[in-house]
Amino acid sequence: MEFRIRPVCLGDAKDINELRHMPGVFENILGIPSERLKKTEDWISKLDNYTHEFVAIITDESGSERVVGMAGLTVFGNSRLRHSAGIGIMVHREYQGNGIGRKLMETLLDIADNWLMLVRVELSVFVDNLKAIELYKKLGFDIEGTKRKAAIRNGEYIDEYVMARIRNT
Repeated sequence: MEFRIRPVCLGDAKDINELRHMPGVFENILGIPSERLKKTEDWISKLDNYTHEFVAIITDESGSERVVGMAGLTVFGNSRLRHSAGIGIMVHREYQGNGIGRKLMETLLDIADNWLMLVRVELSVFVDNLKAIELYKKLGFDIEGTKRKAAIRNGEYIDEYVMARIRNT
């Protein structure tokens, strides 16, 4: 499967909004069903220098681009946390298992290591998202703890792992 990674742009908002509502994606992110396209457009237009967002795109037969994944890294703004950042990621349900998540994560970790010189990169993941947990472990993330009843999903509370990758300097 051919895809490429590039920085997010405002024109990606519709595809990103659709991803955030998609069964197979929606359950593992912190969106809600009432999110509107304008919220996604506003979020993209207000990205700052602390946030690095990338999309994975495919090109169809007509030459149109389609977003099939997205990942971002946000450096914490507090002066005492500037060595750290948080990561978020989502991949279209029909394209999961094709290396898109790995490539997006590698893109973020390259920025973290080689351009921002970060020491700590962290994320949270629902405890039953086994494929994601496996990927994060392969990329050097360790489970640091469990946040009990961290979020609501389908009318129930769900736990999440806090995972981090610490780079020795």
